[in-house]
Amino acid sequence: MEERLFQAGDLLRRLGVTANYKGFPYTAYAVALCAERPELLLLVTKDLYPQVARQYSTTWQAVERNIRTVVGVAWRRNPELLGRMAGVGLEAKPRSAEFLSIVTAGLQRAGSGKIGLNGAGII
Repeated sequence: MEERLFQAGDLLRRLGVTANYKGFPYTAYAVALCAERPELLLLVTKDLYPQVARQYSTTWQAVERNIRTVVGVAWRRNPELLGRMAGVGLEAKPRSAEFLSIVTAGLQRAGSGKIGLNGAGII
């Protein structure tokens, strides 16, 4: 889990999201959880956000709001990379659940060696 958390943070930084955003650790943790349990992507509001909230002693609403902020930052700063990670050109900012799915898939591809985190591949 710790390695996935580190890799998720690295992906977020490549998307232009820095650790000074309150949603940065929430998003990284959510992505790491989803990489381990992909079914959480089907129950984002009901299961994923509450799990993240418990980890950080906050509310699921705060988690949701701060992840939305992270999505907006990534969309403004590096929409091209986000589109490459998604595998399609994105015409509009993804919703939070879509963003988590895209970054989780990017993390899983990086972990499988299909792409590199060092700039040699998509990410």
